[in-house]
Amino acid sequence: MTSPDQNTPQHPLRHAPRRPLTVGFDLDMTLVDSRPGIAAAYRALAAETGVEIDVDLVVSRIGPPLETELAHWFPADGVAAAADRYREIYPDHAIAPSTALAGARESVAAVRALGGRAIVVTAKYEPNAKLHLAHLGIEPDTVVGWLWAEAKGEALREHGAQVYVGDHTGDVRGARAAGALSVAVTTGPCDAAELRTAGADVVLEDLTAFPAWLAAFEAARVA
Repeated sequence: MTSPDQNTPQHPLRHAPRRPLTVGFDLDMTLVDSRPGIAAAYRALAAETGVEIDVDLVVSRIGPPLETELAHWFPADGVAAAADRYREIYPDHAIAPSTALAGARESVAAVRALGGRAIVVTAKYEPNAKLHLAHLGIEPDTVVGWLWAEAKGEALREHGAQVYVGDHTGDVRGARAAGALSVAVTTGPCDAAELRTAGADVVLEDLTAFPAWLAAFEAARVA
């Protein structure tokens, strides 16, 4: 079931000068269920460093930058080295176990079917983000990594995105910083109430509802 506010795509962009459709997507817990892979990478890092890490807690709050999470487990002067090592071991542990979320491939395809461009803007290290997408056969036009919250707005503005889809309140902030419509899905750590409070314009249960919503959005935008 989807949120009632998804069915009427009323927003300021409707009356803006028309640009080619560009839709941005977050990666972790928006397009990709990376929890199994991230858990495996953290377990490997904990085993290698001898640092005790509550992996279940880590994967319950995926979204913010890696260094933010590592700061809970490593001393301040050890975070940078731990982050570098995590990114090095990530491809061997995290790519294969991670899966596409329901509707992910169809949502990217829906943008293309409308003649638009699909971009991925993520806080994840860009080479690892690209590995996830290639492994799962999801092919956006552009991938931009290492951006979080409002900083995502920079890339979204640069690429002319009218819509940004994410699962975290930080994604909502990024969309709003770019002047883009914020479409939020509840497949990540934030529930519908949190996402709406943060300013999400549209809240969907998951991406399976996104292609139909996007078709209505684009029809209104070009009318």
